Amino acid sequence: MTHNTPLSPRPLHDLSGGGRPRVTTTAQLRSHGLSTAETNERCRPGGPWQQLLPGVVLLHPGPPTSEERLHAALMYAARERGVGVPAQPGASRPHAPAYPEVMVTGLAALTLHGFSSTPPLPSLDTIDILVPRLRRLRSTGCARIVRTPVMPAPEQVTGVPVAPVARALADAVAELADAVMVRRLLTEAVRGAHCDPAAVVRELNQARLLSRPHVVDAVESLLAEGRARAEDRLYRMVREYGLPDPVWNVDLRLPGGPYLGGLDAYWPDQAVAVELDTRAPRQDDDALWSEYARKREHLERLGITVVHITPRKLRDCPEQQATVVRTALMASADREPAACVAVLPR
Repeated sequence: MTHNTPLSPRPLHDLSGGGRPRVTTTAQLRSHGLSTAETNERCRPGGPWQQLLPGVVLLHPGPPTSEERLHAALMYAARERGVGVPAQPGASRPHAPAYPEVMVTGLAALTLHGFSSTPPLPSLDTIDILVPRLRRLRSTGCARIVRTPVMPAPEQVTGVPVAPVARALADAVAELADAVMVRRLLTEAVRGAHCDPAAVVRELNQARLLSRPHVVDAVESLLAEGRARAEDRLYRMVREYGLPDPVWNVDLRLPGGPYLGGLDAYWPDQAVAVELDTRAPRQDDDALWSEYARKREHLERLGITVVHITPRKLRDCPEQQATVVRTALMASADREPAACVAVLPR
């Protein structure tokens, strides 16, 4: 038998036709009539194919492309699920491979999401693949297995399932000891509008990474930058939607009495306050939310209306948030006068 001998009614060129990466599984080869012995023969040194990962075959002798490595790692992780049958009999074009319950994560995923601070795919020695915790897989070759009890919903990027940015970021940070690189990744996630700071911190907390000093330092910088961006959007919202000018960044006290709290914007004549909700979801989140709630209840008992706005709402629907503030300002005429408070610069 030669390598050109027809093997089955389903020709082998279907596996690499239509611009598909030339990588497949041994299960797919068997479905085309190729025995294990024949596959091993073709994958011998000097042969036309090579085994890239256990159960995964590269259908050419040269180095794999970045796309082929991605698909190979996904096929390796998903091969027990009957993944990636490339075409149905008689189909004119192969179907894209399906990868149930696996996705690219870590640095490779961030590169696919368009991060500029991550290495290019060809320079990554391994590709992180996220799988359910109970899957019996081990890391090998270019595939590093990352387990999770709860799989996030994947995003399709360049034809492969990729973990959401916040999750991919946490998986990348878990493997990094370089404080500069960690800070660079977190900063790009926020500056590049890939995700909100709160989503990043939530994933880092769930991955139990907030006990690492270099991660904590990067998070503090991230949250400070996130708050600064939110404050800038708040200034812009007031200006662009014609709201009256408030006093900015003030503390309130009862005359001769206790401290009532700090506010990002306050309209003294209408007794309306805006507070940016930039809480980070950490272990003490419940306590912090209780503190927010207590402050709000105290101010409202004094007749002060408090509008909480999240950075995401400011970014995604500033007009709606401006309407909420404007409504609160207009409603002040129908309320009882607020208690007298001292307004001090923060």
